[in-house]
Amino acid sequence: MSVRCLIFVVLLWFPGLLHAESAAQPCHAPRLDNGYFVPEQHMYAHESMLTYACDNKHKPVMENWWAKITCQNGNWSHKPQCIDQKACFAPTIPNANYTKNQDGWYEEGYKIRITCDTGYEFKNNDATAVCTNGTWSSVPVCEKSTLACGEPPQIPHAVIIQGYQEVFAVDSEVQYKCKDGYTMGEAKNKKSIICISGNWTEGPTCRPSTNSGLNDRKPPFATRPSTNSGLNDSKPSFTTIDQCGSPPNVLDGLVVEESLRSLTYKCNSYYKLIGPDTVVCYSDGTWSEVPTCADRFCSVNTDKDPKLIPNGVTYIKYGDTVELECKDEHMFKNFSVARCTDGRLTVSRCCNRLQIRTNTC
Repeated sequence: MSVRCLIFVVLLWFPGLLHAESAAQPCHAPRLDNGYFVPEQHMYAHESMLTYACDNKHKPVMENWWAKITCQNGNWSHKPQCIDQKACFAPTIPNANYTKNQDGWYEEGYKIRITCDTGYEFKNNDATAVCTNGTWSSVPVCEKSTLACGEPPQIPHAVIIQGYQEVFAVDSEVQYKCKDGYTMGEAKNKKSIICISGNWTEGPTCRPSTNSGLNDRKPPFATRPSTNSGLNDSKPSFTTIDQCGSPPNVLDGLVVEESLRSLTYKCNSYYKLIGPDTVVCYSDGTWSEVPTCADRFCSVNTDKDPKLIPNGVTYIKYGDTVELECKDEHMFKNFSVARCTDGRLTVSRCCNRLQIRTNTC
């Protein structure tokens, strides 16, 4: 009998235990101007789903002609709203930012100003978009800047300290660090590279660390042993690259692969490799033929051309064509066509789009 009384007292003290299963609160019917609900009720149970649509010349804020909301413990998943049919939703613009409206939509005639992400620039210098009859007119495009750099070069036995990103703005600097057992050696061997006019500067090299004093007594280059057998006239054999000292420096190029017996070189963007891409070490302490990197680009200094909008130096690869925007002296935007053909640069007069497309410029 005493146990029953105890249970009764506990239930009186904690009445919530009687309603644990029905703690979720229902939702009141939401307000909606210029629209209607299906079904229409005064109250909606927890987790009820309510569909709504809008009257003529209006639309929901969910980018469809109908939308759904859900009752979640006394609150609706979002505020139902019918907006003017000519209003615009927030545009999606890759590699760009703009001030977003908290409501998620913009009235007709509203103008947004876009800024491109770091390393990107406007195509055709168009930085604004206007909401016109429910759509955005002339949405700006942010494309990779001609002065920006792509992914930094991979250096054997090293990692980049900074986080990954696809595009690096001009003058960006990234720093390398060698893995355990390797070092960058001499202080003059820079630990970082810099993006200059679309190209990365020469990177560091990670060499095996010296773990004993024995290597300090070794000459920088191995010498061919002298014999009296007349074999000196034969070609020396290959050996490991550590017998030849520091890797050869290739201007505007870098080592992209390193093995025990060879180095593989690659030129930076806008340069062409001349000679063999693989270099080996001979037993006499000399390197095999070292490649060179020849220019494969033309350049236009827009700051010095009076008909062009100043925008620094533009680099053009062999065989490529670039449109440079002219100063605003015409009714329509005009462009000068710059072509790089085997190192020879030609720059046309200022023409409109139609003239360029019909090859009459």
